Amino acid sequence: VQLQASGGGLVQAGGSLRLSCTASNRFFASYAMGWFRQAPGKEREFVAAISWSGGSTYYAVPVKGRFTISRDNAKNTVYLQMNSLKPEDTAVYYCARDRVFGSSWPFDFGSWGQGTLVTVSS
Repeated sequence: VQLQASGGGLVQAGGSLRLSCTASNRFFASYAMGWFRQAPGKEREFVAAISWSGGSTYYAVPVKGRFTISRDNAKNTVYLQMNSLKPEDTAVYYCARDRVFGSSWPFDFGSWGQGTLVTVSS
């Protein structure tokens, strides 16, 4: 599967961005999807995930209440709406697909997109 992330950019603290990730695989609707991020000098960390149906979502503590993950299976696309952005949200954001068809939480992500850079200025 190929995953193409977009929507990153430069935003001031308190602002919003929406990231998109489009998958090439026609079985997109059968896999959980997730977003991860990697800040300079740090390890990649989990941000959010959504079940294959979209009925369940999961968030890392630092973004809970500010970020929202969603998906449009008709468009093979997963989104990450990021509000109230903080400088510490600055990172390259990656989308990822679960390894297992139709699985439940916790997911095991094994396919990764190329990343999109989000920079939040103070």
